[in-house]
Amino acid sequence: MGFLVYAGTQEYEFEDRVLAHLKAAITLKLRRQESFLMSWTNPAEKGGGRLSIWLAPTIPLTFRFSGGRPPTLNQEWIDALVATAHTTRGLVVLSESEAESYLETLPGG
Repeated sequence: MGFLVYAGTQEYEFEDRVLAHLKAAITLKLRRQESFLMSWTNPAEKGGGRLSIWLAPTIPLTFRFSGGRPPTLNQEWIDALVATAHTTRGLVVLSESEAESYLETLPGG
């Protein structure tokens, strides 16, 4: 498990493979100087509920991975994460299979 460290103070835990895809999608958006909301559901073992954070180029982020080797990235998963960032819900943390299903719902998908 890795961590997204938000503003140097808050830590949010994600599986390394998910975090690697989030890193790619978030970095793409922030390089464009775009601010956006990121939302996800906490699993029951972590208290349940939903979380949302505002991401902007001025807010420091750290991606801390537990594994030593970076996973192979799935470009479609990254594309789906970026596409959700353009919705009113903001970037929604999707699983790999949810990302594939999401892309199929888009025009031309």
